[in-house]
Amino acid sequence: MGFTGAVFAQSTTGSIFGDAPVAQGETVLIQNNNGLTREVAVDGRGRFVVGSLPLGDYTVSLRRDGQTIDTRKNVTLRVGAGTQVSFAAAAQAADSANAQDLSAITVSANALPAIDVTGVDSRTVITSEQLAKLPVARSAEAVAMLAPGVIAGSDAYTFNNRGVVSFGGSSVGENAYYINGFNTSDPLQNIGGISLPYGSIDQQEVLSGGYGAQYGRSDGGVISQVGKRGTNEWHFGAQVLWQPKFGYSDPKNTYYAKGSRRGQLFNSNEDDKSWTTTESAYFGGPLIKDKLFIFGAYEVERQQGSSIGSKDSPYKTSNNYKNPRWYTKVDWNINDSNILEFTGASDKSQYHGNQHYYDYTTGDTGGLYGYRPSTKQGGNIGVAKYTGYITDDLTISAMYGKMRLNSHTDYLGYHPDVAYISGSTFQDPALNGGKSIRSIQNIGYIDPTNAKNSTTNLRFDVSYHLGDHTLSAGIDNLTARAKNVGQISSGPGYWWIYDQAPEGDENTPISPTQGVGAPGGQGYYVSQYIYHARADARTVERAQYIQDSWQVSDRFLLNLGLRNDQFTNYNSDAEVYVKQTSPQWAPRVGFSWDVNGDSSFKVFGNAGRYYLALPNAVAIRGAGPSQYTNEYFTYGGIDPVTGAPLNLHALGPGPVSPDGENGQTPDPSTVAAKGLKSEFQDEYILGFQKQLNPSWVYGAKLTYRNLRNAIDDTSATTILNAAEAKGIDISNFADTKGRIFNPGRANDFVFLNKDGSFSTVHLTNAEMGFPKLKRKYYGAEFSLEHPFDGKWYASFNYLYSRSYGNTEGQVRTDISQTDVSASSAWDAPELMSYSNGYLSNDRKHQFKANGYYQITDEWLVGANLSISSGAPKSCLGTYGTDPNNGDPASYGKSQYHWCNGEPQPPGKAGRLPWQYNLSANVEYRPLWADKKLGFSLYVFNVLNQQRPTLLDYGYGSASGTPTTSYDRVIYRQAPRYVRFGVTYDF
Repeated sequence: MGFTGAVFAQSTTGSIFGDAPVAQGETVLIQNNNGLTREVAVDGRGRFVVGSLPLGDYTVSLRRDGQTIDTRKNVTLRVGAGTQVSFAAAAQAADSANAQDLSAITVSANALPAIDVTGVDSRTVITSEQLAKLPVARSAEAVAMLAPGVIAGSDAYTFNNRGVVSFGGSSVGENAYYINGFNTSDPLQNIGGISLPYGSIDQQEVLSGGYGAQYGRSDGGVISQVGKRGTNEWHFGAQVLWQPKFGYSDPKNTYYAKGSRRGQLFNSNEDDKSWTTTESAYFGGPLIKDKLFIFGAYEVERQQGSSIGSKDSPYKTSNNYKNPRWYTKVDWNINDSNILEFTGASDKSQYHGNQHYYDYTTGDTGGLYGYRPSTKQGGNIGVAKYTGYITDDLTISAMYGKMRLNSHTDYLGYHPDVAYISGSTFQDPALNGGKSIRSIQNIGYIDPTNAKNSTTNLRFDVSYHLGDHTLSAGIDNLTARAKNVGQISSGPGYWWIYDQAPEGDENTPISPTQGVGAPGGQGYYVSQYIYHARADARTVERAQYIQDSWQVSDRFLLNLGLRNDQFTNYNSDAEVYVKQTSPQWAPRVGFSWDVNGDSSFKVFGNAGRYYLALPNAVAIRGAGPSQYTNEYFTYGGIDPVTGAPLNLHALGPGPVSPDGENGQTPDPSTVAAKGLKSEFQDEYILGFQKQLNPSWVYGAKLTYRNLRNAIDDTSATTILNAAEAKGIDISNFADTKGRIFNPGRANDFVFLNKDGSFSTVHLTNAEMGFPKLKRKYYGAEFSLEHPFDGKWYASFNYLYSRSYGNTEGQVRTDISQTDVSASSAWDAPELMSYSNGYLSNDRKHQFKANGYYQITDEWLVGANLSISSGAPKSCLGTYGTDPNNGDPASYGKSQYHWCNGEPQPPGKAGRLPWQYNLSANVEYRPLWADKKLGFSLYVFNVLNQQRPTLLDYGYGSASGTPTTSYDRVIYRQAPRYVRFGVTYDF
């Protein structure tokens, strides 16, 4: 039998439901350990439901005429889930015994059902008890990877020095983060988000699909953390963790894999080691018993270590990181009908470092080269929430919060008049004496001063229980602001980048479409590179939703939801450049069938549409006065002090930009295609869960995801060429900057004319020469779980999946491109030729297992295993078979899905090796210390697997000789390391 109560908003609560024999004067009394009490009547069919309950342990009692006849103790709520409590059998036993002698019958909570028959979504909930016993890295993302279908994103993508994740084939920029119901996603790029100190997490909910209409702004997954709260008992605790340098295994060195340098050392990594300490403390208890409670936690992680740069950048860098986080929660039970909650949290990172010269021949470290930029990033959140239980059937909730993120960088030893030198190993050896000449400028980019981002989030939700229906509705309004964000090339505003044409291509033009000729000779040339992009921006996101949880019968639950999202993007001048306020209807339909009526066998399914807003980062280059140019030269000398080229001879007409970024602010009406549609994805899930026996639960699930629309940018050249081919006169057009558009479908582009008027160009997808947009994901998951029985817990799952198409999503992993919704992929049709294949986040096989075993009262062991097949490899070279037209988009010769003159769709080049990651831990809590004192040992990556996770896929030339960097390892699995811990809880 199932009946669900309301679970509000971005879930921070749970519900209790159940059944009892029909009798007059029957009620159910629910009490938690914070003094909150609610009593509801059992309806005419013997059912009861209480929704929107704060997480915690509850005592649930069946009462008749004011007397308790049955009790369930230690009923623990899971976030976003309903917990079933049945009184039928015990109450009937009381009836048959003696209706006048109603002594209470108490049943252990362990007898409660292991399957939540009210859930129609795909969620994994990890509790604080599990986090304390499993060997998991201390981040929200590492916890999320315990869930099926969640994989680590490329190391190129981070937030506050932490890695990010991909859900179900989606890119790392399509997820949503929450703390106590407040959206903490990165407001600039939507990559990562603020998270709690590890020890203050009460429960972490990982939603990988099928979520209800109350959730939005994600077509990947959701990471929702609920923090701990104070209770009627005071508790204190502290922990010290230490990851010593001697506990790190030697990282593997990196070697050239192809070309003339094959087998030669590229980067010495074996001495790249560090040590880390983490100190944390917490407290919690009542300020006023049963009324006012507080919980607070603080954590600081410090890391020191060093790393060696490549031979192109031979410096030894000393790194110092400090990552402080804190959390505070205040709960006020005004009375049993009104609750106020206040949340404060902070998640920051600090870095400083320096560099010394390093001699690759001797392995010696020399004098000081310079200082690394010192950074301070991250910020704080403050949230207030009110919950009102107006009647037994009507509940309202209101929440308002604000997040402020700051980014500040100090550049010690910065040389504002000296240009940065890149590619010094490609200098002409006849001009540098056979030894690379580098600049004293060691800073490539600088950030604008006092960059800031902020988010405000307002929610109002109402739930009403009406017969067989629980009706929920609400608004979800979010505004994200960015101020002075972006990046600028350092020094005088430009770099010098040395390069050499591949062997055999010395007389091939570098960029014929832009008029850049061939270097000739032995192929040595240099470019002056300018990058200048900074802006202010604002995104306004509004949403409304309605949802009906309809108990069609005692065994069948139907969820019917509808969400409407509206998005508006503003540039630095507060002008709208993208407006998506027409209704964007997102239906959500799900069902749960309690097959046997006793929560032992559930069949469930759902179908839904999910919209994603365009993040603020798009405005930096897409809607701002950005400049991205290169000017190419040959040279006849090199300055021995600065490394700058001398005796320059131009190879082209001047600075050229592949996408028209020449430093001019575009008219906001020309930035994006008219009527630009939001990114959205459709998803379908069908699965079951079944009790194998009282100790085991198994299940299976099928998932299908189809990305129906996306947003990216394309070059003006692509649009103008298509317009000319259509017979449109473009001679009067005044701007040549790229446009934001919907790839794979028809678009209307607006151009500013030389006389100040505007022209609209309608182009079909075929006229632009692009393939249809495609990203499809299939998954078949099998799971087996042994819930903790006081002795041991275990979880196993296997996932067979496929993620394929021609677009990864908002970012592009194969070339580590972080420009959200502004990748290079759709800039020209030649770049998309043969692009259909396996996507970067495709993992054909994934197996995960984790668990722990209480050997004795004092000793516990745990393990966490992840095995997955490797990511698909790419090969990116020159376009087609004509060496004189190998770079039609002027993007360089390692951008096209061609290798050695043959088409190379993603995945055709094979796959990376399988990834194995086994971690283990042991904990000792002596009885002589009343188990308040704990000693722990963790070993991560026990097998010391260091297999590559990303290679350099730039093949380059069509001559059959790849670039020397092709197939070189960029990122690997982290080596084995050890962590010791001491914990005291009082």
